[in-house]
Amino acid sequence: MRILVTGSLAYDRIMSFPGSFADHILPEKIHILNVCFLVEGLEEKFGGTAGNIAYCLKLLGEDPTIVASAGKDFAAYEAWLRHCGLSLKGIRRIGGEFTAGAYITTDRSDNQITGFNPGAMKHSAAYPVDEADPADTIAIVAPGNLQDMQDHVRSYKAKGVPVIVDPGQNIPALSGAELTEMLTGATYLISNDYELQLIENATRLSLAEITARAGTVITTLGEKGCIVRQGAAETAVAPCPVAEVQDPTGAGDAFRAGFIKGLIMGKAPAEAAKLGSVSAAYAVEKHGTQEHHFTWPEFAARYTAVFGTL
Repeated sequence: MRILVTGSLAYDRIMSFPGSFADHILPEKIHILNVCFLVEGLEEKFGGTAGNIAYCLKLLGEDPTIVASAGKDFAAYEAWLRHCGLSLKGIRRIGGEFTAGAYITTDRSDNQITGFNPGAMKHSAAYPVDEADPADTIAIVAPGNLQDMQDHVRSYKAKGVPVIVDPGQNIPALSGAELTEMLTGATYLISNDYELQLIENATRLSLAEITARAGTVITTLGEKGCIVRQGAAETAVAPCPVAEVQDPTGAGDAFRAGFIKGLIMGKAPAEAAKLGSVSAAYAVEKHGTQEHHFTWPEFAARYTAVFGTL
């Protein structure tokens, strides 16, 4: 099956702060916030929502198409994607921009402060998603170019292509009306619990109203697993146990990849979410969003140990 992954390609500059942000932010002085966190170092990793999801899908034996824009400094990332066996046909090069960059600082409690330079992501990927065959395509629209996010969701719904709407970090940049349009008629809406509250606030829709508009609503809860809502039914899906949490960055993207794999295998959403939980567990056990690795037999064995026969 063809998998189209709309989103971002980015370099993640990851910094670790050995203390707690809360110890250095004074609530009574928040109106004149001026803080500096002395970090222990910086690592540069390959990231971005589309890159992360596609990377995990490749580990899961799929051949996704990344739909995103990249900049003049893309050479190292391009080499990595080629090394992973991922297609470059959906990636548009923007010569006058840098590839998007995320500057992520994580404290000892896994709280994160992120600055994001969109760079090439400001430009549409200009990929013809309206040519997708609804009989043989599944799509996910993750945070990336804002116009692409809206246009691609609109095109997929018009053609009857199953689409996962994942507004994520771009929720504050989208209006309530835009978010409402995106989620209405979507096959799946996926977010974490904090993002879901932001969607409710922006759209002024209740959770029940959101669930009525989107086919299935998946809400990830970090170490507590996730909830899959379909109409009035709610199914809690347990997390996959993790040996040791190294870095939560990218766990959500890994979950989405596992969820898509489950759907392709013909599983119901709640069962597909279990594959998402296992995929996310691999991600958090490594620093960076594309540093983990597994074979399908390893993945299947881990799944079976937690959830039973795959």
